[in-house]
Amino acid sequence: MDGDLEKRIQTLAQWLYESQYPVVFTGAGISTDSGIPDFRGPDGLWTRRDKGLPPAPMTPWDSVDPNINHFAIAELQNMEKMKFLISQNVDNLHLKSGIQSERLAELHGNIALLRCRQCEKTYEKASGKTSCECGGELKSSVVDFGQSLPRKDLALSFEHSGRCDLFLVVGSSLVVTPAAHMPQEALNAGAKLVIINRGETPYDGNAHLRFSEAIGEVLPPAVKQLKKLMGLFE
Repeated sequence: MDGDLEKRIQTLAQWLYESQYPVVFTGAGISTDSGIPDFRGPDGLWTRRDKGLPPAPMTPWDSVDPNINHFAIAELQNMEKMKFLISQNVDNLHLKSGIQSERLAELHGNIALLRCRQCEKTYEKASGKTSCECGGELKSSVVDFGQSLPRKDLALSFEHSGRCDLFLVVGSSLVVTPAAHMPQEALNAGAKLVIINRGETPYDGNAHLRFSEAIGEVLPPAVKQLKKLMGLFE
């Protein structure tokens, strides 16, 4: 491993170890290893569109599985080194990996869930329900362009971002608002900002630690180092 990369991974592990209120923020980049294309990566949906190319083939949604990066975040949760997870993804992979629903805000919805238009309670699509227990109509929870984000998830995201002491961005270009405002909330609270993303982000100049390497080269090794610091050995 590159010496500089190893040093930065050790720093991330140490910061996670010392953190009392770590919050993780994920974007499309975390799911590319599962066969789901991102948006602005070298082979991303919008990158290919701008080149006049059709979308790259992708695995059907219902057969996509979490990858090592999703499981690394689930390990952080299980070690109590992740207070809350904010995600821009709709692929359901965080829940599949073992993330507890009460620790997760899915700002753009979830392809496997329906949401009540009235009270915002969610139900699995497989339940076959068409109406909520409050009487409200159930619709796909996925947020389309121009639609408002779910109020509860958005409020929780701002709340936890404003309380954290470490804010870890994984696989997001941080340009889609209002989700992209979360790092600033964390910075305003005095948190350290760590960004793991192949492409540039508007917050690169504010990051206390920056990784441009592939997520799989950074996050799983950092979790492994963290386990050693915590005295947890596999």
